Amino acid sequence: MSEQFEIKSAAGWSDVAKCVRERISSGVLAIYGPMGAGKTTFVKHYCELVGVLDEVSSPTFSLIQEYHTDGGESIFHFDFYRIHSEEEAYDIGTEDYFYSGSICLVEWPERIPSILPGTRWELNIQLTGETRFASLTKI
Repeated sequence: MSEQFEIKSAAGWSDVAKCVRERISSGVLAIYGPMGAGKTTFVKHYCELVGVLDEVSSPTFSLIQEYHTDGGESIFHFDFYRIHSEEEAYDIGTEDYFYSGSICLVEWPERIPSILPGTRWELNIQLTGETRFASLTKI
């Protein structure tokens, strides 16, 4: 199962966020894409859609942010761009978060391949000029 999106504006990101919300109620969404593709922009749109009360920002230096929704849910947002080894991800208890029953939005998942759950969703974002193309796939 795969969904395809063409994103030319903020409304396009909202469509992707709605699709993700309809399909994923817990577990890991691995978000792939080059620098500047819109990974964090997607996360902001998703968090807005689900009623996150906190300010959403990239956890580039802290590795993880926990957000709370108005419905009492926790959303975990990871950014593994700056890690040097998978051991760093293990050290913050990544696996515990991944199997917590909460949504885990993971930027730069290619840096932790052996930690990712075998069953997960993947959002692949590609840039072509000013347009982004995204595909959502269950693995």
